[in-house]
This record gives sequence, structure tokens and C-alpha cells, in this order.
Amino acid sequence: MFPDVHLHIAGEWRRGATGQTLPILNPATGDTLGQLAVASRKDLDAALAAADRGFAAWRKVSAFERSKVLRKAADLLRARVDEIARIMTLEQGKPLAESRVEVLAGADTMDWFAEEGRRAYGRVIPPRAEGVMQIVLREPVGPVAAFTPWNFPINQAVRKVAASLCTGCSVILKGPEDTPASCAALVQALLDAGVPGDVLGLVFGDPAAISSYLIPHPVIRKMSFTGSTAVGKELAALAGKHMKRATMELGGHAPAIVFRDADLGKAVQVLGANKFRNAGQVCVAPTRFLVHDSVFDRFVDGFVDFARTLKVGDGLQEGVKMGPLAHGRRIEAMEALVADAEAKGATLRTGGKRIGNRGHFFEPTVFTDVPLDARIMNEEPFGPIAAIQRFSDDEEAFAEANRLPYGLAAYAYTRSSETATKLATRIESGMLSINHHGIALPETPFGGVKDSGYGSEGGSEAIEGYLNTRFVTQAAF
Repeated sequence: MFPDVHLHIAGEWRRGATGQTLPILNPATGDTLGQLAVASRKDLDAALAAADRGFAAWRKVSAFERSKVLRKAADLLRARVDEIARIMTLEQGKPLAESRVEVLAGADTMDWFAEEGRRAYGRVIPPRAEGVMQIVLREPVGPVAAFTPWNFPINQAVRKVAASLCTGCSVILKGPEDTPASCAALVQALLDAGVPGDVLGLVFGDPAAISSYLIPHPVIRKMSFTGSTAVGKELAALAGKHMKRATMELGGHAPAIVFRDADLGKAVQVLGANKFRNAGQVCVAPTRFLVHDSVFDRFVDGFVDFARTLKVGDGLQEGVKMGPLAHGRRIEAMEALVADAEAKGATLRTGGKRIGNRGHFFEPTVFTDVPLDARIMNEEPFGPIAAIQRFSDDEEAFAEANRLPYGLAAYAYTRSSETATKLATRIESGMLSINHHGIALPETPFGGVKDSGYGSEGGSEAIEGYLNTRFVTQAAF
């Protein structure tokens, strides 16, 4: 059974005030799974009032006690992993094994923030004069509005929600309409663990209407958004207009550079797995492959074989490695990118077509020799399409890696420590992983530079945006 999904406002799971609903669809079949409640302005006002009350109470709870609540919620996620993973696969499409990994990773992230919140230390500054005390205090910034996408419905939400809660902030989570039940399961685990109902709200509905109302509202003091660069820029401008803190995790177009001395077998396996994970619907997926001339043919042959052997199908079926795209709009986007690449003269090595007419399945697709003016070389594909280019000079690879305004993630394979050092200093991205896929761990920074956003959603840096810093100085009588 798949649950209908309601709003969570002021400690109550409720239908929207207008009674409006949206269907929740299974991307593998196109069937309707259930109904989703839609928030109206009246619902948002109730959620804001609750967040205001919740913040006043939650900020007074010690960091030690908040930590215990978050750790309990993490344990509940682990205990419910089978149930939640099945729900996620039904509404999002990714293979069940990937859904399980996401739920368990969400629990690990919760544990990380539970402990990091206990270490939001202030400090004492040595004074210049006798009898003077100078201290720095850290305090929660206030109620948070968090906006999360459908591709990782738990892991994108848990980073924002846990960061809010561990620092003493209340939070209104605007979850994704395509994958709402996964978000609801996360919220339920937190409530069952002891998060007060006023402290954590969950709403769904028209993204533009909700963001344009919540972000400027005087109750909200901080916003966090994960999504496209185009939308992110609009929301960042809105937040700036109203002097609201903002963490922006936006789009990417990650280069993956394979140098002449790379371990090709490892590069094919690791890059292939991460290119087609979640059907390529990953903001940090490798997308532009830059391969040295001397190893180009061998890498391409191995990568194409990898793509061709992937089993594509319903994520609940045994042995499936790649599920459907999230909705029909993603199929249309892939078809447009393929048509444009072929028209521009790129060579299609495998894939390029929709699979069947039931559900939203698309073949793992590989292009080579793609001209720079092709859309796939300039727009984030967010799907199972890899574009492989060749280079002969390392400087050429560095230039292409940095050509676009994106700067979220980048990857490289080399046995040279000199090349690795150059990569670390020359590649313009918030995250760089060399010879393995080592990003997105709870304890490491997660965020981009340039048009890929600002702020971090991982590591010790992640809680900075949720805290005010205050200075207090006092002289003796």
C-alpha cells in the first residue's frame, strides 16, 4: 500500500485548506500511487505561525538534548529502511538498492549533525585592558525555509532539516511534489523521535507561489535551496532583497578528466557507475568526459560496454541497475539533447532512445567527438547521457574543465602526483575527487562555486549559515 501524503503543520498531518490534491505517479509504470495535499496561503500562514512558536521553544532546548533527538531519528530511519526504500523506489524510480543506500546515508547525516550541533562553540577573545571580558556567542538564526528536489528526496532534505534542528532553528520544509512520501517518512521519523510539532513543518504545492511567499515573510530568517541555477538565482535575489541568509546548492556540469597515465579499468567502472546512478539525475554526476588521445579509444570502448550491459527497468525488479527518469519531461529533455548532438555532428556510440512506451525509461547513452556548441556540452543533462571528448595537451583539458560557469563537482584520474597537485589548484569547482568517487560524505563540505551556488551542506561548514555570531564585551565595575 502506498500512502496518501498530507501536509504537516503545527503537529498535525492535515489536508490542505482548499482540499486540492495532486496525483503521485510511479515513473516506472505511469500509474497513480496516491494523492498529495496542496498547501494554500492559509496553510502557509499556519505553518509560519507554528515555526515562530516552535523556534521560541526549540532554541531553549540544550544542544545536548537536541542531539539525542536527532540520533534517535537516525535510528528510526535505519529501523524503517525497508519500508521507506520501497516507497522511494515506487515514487522516484531508482533501484531498490540505491533507495536503501539513500535512507541509510540519511541516517548517517543525521548522526553527523547531531554531534556537530553540540560543537557550535563560541570563544573568548583576550582583551587589551585589564578587567575587560570579550566573548563570542553563537545562536540560532531563526526559522528556516528549506526547498528540496525530487532526485534524492531524503538526502537533500535531511541536510537542511538536520542542520536547522541541531542549531536550534525551526524549519518549514517545502518538499518535492514528485517524491513527497519519502520526505514525509523523514519528517515522521523526526517527530517520532521527539521533535516538537511546531518546530518542523512540511508543505507541498506550487513551488513559485510557496517560495515567493515564504522567503520574504518576516518570520523566515534563513532559506536553503537545492535545484537549478536559473531558479536559484531568482530565489537568491529574493532572499538578498529581504536580507535573508541563503545557502544555494545549484546545478553542475561536472568534468571528468582521464589523463594518459590513468588506471583505465578503474576510471571506466567508477565513472560509469556514477554517470548512470539514479539514471544520471544527480547534480554531481560526471557529465563531460575529457580523455587523453593516447587512451581515448580504450576508454570509450570500455565505457560503451559498461553502458550497454546496464540492466534498465523497474527499480523493484531483481538485478536492475538503472530505473526510469522521474517524469515525462525528462524524457523530452533527453530526446532534445540527443537530436541536437546528432545534428551538430556528434557520434552516437550507444543508446539515444526511449525504451518502450510505458513508464519513463531511456537508454544509457554515450556520444563522442561532441562539438562545443552542442547543448549537451553546455547544459546540465540531468539524465543518462555521457559526452566524451578527446584532448592532447593537459592545458587544453584544464581550459575545457573550467570553460562553463558551473563549478559544483569535478573528477580526474591520474597516477601523477604533479598532475594531481595541478588539479587541486587549477580546477574551478567546489568539490574535486581524484582517482575515486569521494564526495557527499556527511563530514565533508558539499557545495559549489561560480554559478553552482554558495555555502556548504556538509562538513563543519554546514551549520555556519544557521548561526548568528554575536560579540559581547564587559568591563569590570
